[in-house]
Amino acid sequence: MGDHRYPFHVELATDEATRGKGLMFRRSLADDAGMLFVFPAREQVNMWMRNTYIPLDMLFADETGVVHHIAEHTEPFSEQIISSGGPTAYVLEVPGGTAERLGLKPGARLEPLPDGAPHG
Repeated sequence: MGDHRYPFHVELATDEATRGKGLMFRRSLADDAGMLFVFPAREQVNMWMRNTYIPLDMLFADETGVVHHIAEHTEPFSEQIISSGGPTAYVLEVPGGTAERLGLKPGARLEPLPDGAPHG
């Protein structure tokens, strides 16, 4: 990734209720917006797209913010399980196609901006 930085304006999903709802029922998502799911312990994470209208890219990261798996262009309304592929502390959901557009790959790092907002 080099020194490329891409700021995202994210909503935080830090408890069971917000993680359960995620981006369900949203009809749009700005190119620089997303939702950061924060898990209390590093664990295997399974996501799905039930009631989600827009395709998403899901970036699965460890406790240091290093992305270890990316699920691209997830299918709206699908109940197919999308696995983190290993222990995960964070999941950043962004509009579908973002990973490809920005060239994001495993090994990228999620970091907070000085104001505390995470970015990729």
